[in-house]
Amino acid sequence: MSSKDWLEKDFYAVLGVNKSASTDEIKKAYRKLARDLHPDRNPDNREAEEKFKAASEAYDVLSDDKKRKEYDEMRSLFGSGAFRRGARSGTGGQFDPSDLFGGFSNAGAAGGAGDRRFGGAGFSDIFSSIFSGGGPGGGAARRGPRRGRDVETEVTLDFTQAVRGTTLPLTLRSAGECDTCHGSGAKPGTTPRTCPHCHGSGLISRNQGSFSFSEPCRECQGAGTIVEEKCPECRGTGGVTKTRTINVRFPAGVADGQRIRLTGRGEPGDRGGPAGDLYVQVAVRPDELFGRSGDDLTLTLPISIAEAVLGADLRVPTLDGPVTMRVPPGTPSGRKLRARGKGVARKSGPPGDLIVTVDVQVPDGVTGEARDALERFAKLTPPAGRERLEARVRKSG
Repeated sequence: MSSKDWLEKDFYAVLGVNKSASTDEIKKAYRKLARDLHPDRNPDNREAEEKFKAASEAYDVLSDDKKRKEYDEMRSLFGSGAFRRGARSGTGGQFDPSDLFGGFSNAGAAGGAGDRRFGGAGFSDIFSSIFSGGGPGGGAARRGPRRGRDVETEVTLDFTQAVRGTTLPLTLRSAGECDTCHGSGAKPGTTPRTCPHCHGSGLISRNQGSFSFSEPCRECQGAGTIVEEKCPECRGTGGVTKTRTINVRFPAGVADGQRIRLTGRGEPGDRGGPAGDLYVQVAVRPDELFGRSGDDLTLTLPISIAEAVLGADLRVPTLDGPVTMRVPPGTPSGRKLRARGKGVARKSGPPGDLIVTVDVQVPDGVTGEARDALERFAKLTPPAGRERLEARVRKSG
């Protein structure tokens, strides 16, 4: 794919969102595509793999406010015909982006080629080159190490795992350094040679009308080196899609929707740069008994009318085993009881509590001795709490 094609990509269309989409809308669209197109779900499906890589490339730009702004500005400038040939030829024809970038072919792998397509230069590098008039000296400083891309994945935990914390193996498929050539792109036993055209800088100074700028070297595609005998594993790119398994520690109390960052566990950097980060989005399966409110756990405790009236000592489950709780006599439905320290562990201080909500169960119907007993109870017990209501009824009647 040429640099011109890359410039003209519509990242919004790739993700299926409008240009005015919010960051959350972009993230939601990307996550849906990533789940549907992930290589683990589509083994040996080349089309799905390419769409997955395209979605990842689009999200990498549109999820970053700075990159997104520069991308929008650049597309707006080229799309509006802001650059014209008139300054050079007088024809008035629209400026062709291939004049600027030389129509290079991409030498990198699709999975991690977005930043390598211009020899490691990002949007801001290209944009500043056009208007700053910087030559090879200024651009060469940007040919150094570049940080690897961040990787994002999702994991689902059981309720107990989230409350107590757990360590799980996480298997990922993402771009990584080729183990055969160790990222050099050269066949084992050979090494890349310094490009004689740009002398290793990856940039060539060029004049365009009334201004000058630096562009990636055509001989080495901006890499600064030339691989004469390509690695048979990665075909000279230095990177491959790899499956790796890492152990991830989820701290006690991790919440549904929380995003955990693992520094340096993303894609490897370019030219010796640091690796990106791995972001793990956590989903927690609901529990059939327990709920959660901050650092407190919640539980509903059904009791009978007799237990509510007379009181009772009842066994209640917790995540640490059952405890006995005292239901005081005359407990109404909805009263909350507290088992201290039986909630979620905190980083500092005591753990949260278990909040038990009493739910007085009223039977659908009673017969026989139970009904007789209730009728006797009703005669012996005056209605409670209805004095004001009855007084209003008598007054209005």
